[in-house]
Amino acid sequence: MKLDRYDLKILEILTRDGRITKSKLAEAINLSVSPCWERVRRLEKAGIIEGYSARINPRALVKRTPVWVQIELKQHNAESFARFEALVHDTPEVTECVAVGGGVDYLMKVEADSVDAYQRLIDQWLTSDAGIERYFTYIVTKTVKKKSPQVMPEHLA
Repeated sequence: MKLDRYDLKILEILTRDGRITKSKLAEAINLSVSPCWERVRRLEKAGIIEGYSARINPRALVKRTPVWVQIELKQHNAESFARFEALVHDTPEVTECVAVGGGVDYLMKVEADSVDAYQRLIDQWLTSDAGIERYFTYIVTKTVKKKSPQVMPEHLA
């Protein structure tokens, strides 16, 4: 699907404010409401806009302790990676996990009820068949920047 400057501007605005009214969106991109809304619907049907959601601040609901962890596995084969990744998917305290190249295999964010709860989780993983060789824990002392990724026109051109 070929995107023009209006489509790109719509995506940029909706990334920042998914609750913008039809009329304000149309005004922001200098189109009338009907053609603007047709473009939004076309972007939705094409799967470019997957949906709309609210960002919930979990700290406002429950106080959690964020911890970043580097994980190195004992073995580097498809079975070991699949086993560890299945464990990550089945662990609700793990809120982010990425496989990385370099000196470690995974970087992971764990949001536990406490540092003690985090350590009990890791201890359980170490005595299981998760295949962890080594891990490094980083307790978050403050969040410097947290922002949802935005689609910028230069990314789509």
